[in-house]
Amino acid sequence: MLRRVLLSFFMVILMDRGTSQQYSSDMCNWKGSGLTHEGHTKDVEQVYLRCSEGSVEWLYPTGAMIINLRPNTLTSAYKHLTVCIKPFKDSKGANIYSEKTGELKLVVPDGENNPHKVYCFGLDQRGLYIEATPQQDISRKITGFQYELISQRTLSDLHTVSDPCRPCSDTEVLLAVCISDFVVKGTIGTVTNDEELQESLIGVTVDKLYRQKSKIFLPKENGGWEGTIRTPRECGVKAGSGSFLFTGRMHFGEPRLGCTPRYSDFTRIYLEAKKQGLNPCEISTD
Repeated sequence: MLRRVLLSFFMVILMDRGTSQQYSSDMCNWKGSGLTHEGHTKDVEQVYLRCSEGSVEWLYPTGAMIINLRPNTLTSAYKHLTVCIKPFKDSKGANIYSEKTGELKLVVPDGENNPHKVYCFGLDQRGLYIEATPQQDISRKITGFQYELISQRTLSDLHTVSDPCRPCSDTEVLLAVCISDFVVKGTIGTVTNDEELQESLIGVTVDKLYRQKSKIFLPKENGGWEGTIRTPRECGVKAGSGSFLFTGRMHFGEPRLGCTPRYSDFTRIYLEAKKQGLNPCEISTD
């Protein structure tokens, strides 16, 4: 019995070594080939990723694989994360399922070509199960997607992803100022509706730049900054007068609009909270 256990142990080690030679991966991204499954189409590849964002690319998909997604710091908070995936433009050759306690739920069926659609579900569903569909010719099939892990406990994240058109509460506004990827004071210059994406592109003229993690807003020749933010068209954003405090998050490399109160309303909310010692962070309101 002991001999059998030891033999199985060493077989696992050898299999893992073979996999590491045939698949390139890091803690955030994975890229591999289904050709290594030829003759072993019933094998299920296990992939472990430990990042808040990254990508998966499966060339010539055959058999199946399980993508285990976890944050780089594993605490009890991981149960309160939402996973969002965005398939590559030409992704095909496999069905993508969410998996929870052995039950599978179809998330992205093979052949659904909507490169702008994002699919989200709770991380308590453990991970993704990707199963190749029967193909006579796999030579041109690639299944791939980007992924992001988003905190369900972060009100700004939840607002941006799950209910972007809902007005923010005072608490959400105050938190958004502290944790958003960008915070600016400005006006809406233009609104362009993209019929294909069903999104509105908001041209913002910025008077004051508090913070931005990416180069969303660029300097203008005559002073100030300008940039474009995206939001669902159904939110009904229109160009008009008045200053706003724009906040939001980067989502798959694009700036998404979050809480955006009128600047006068934000000033009132912030000063009232500061007077009571309830402001979560400091920001200039001059």
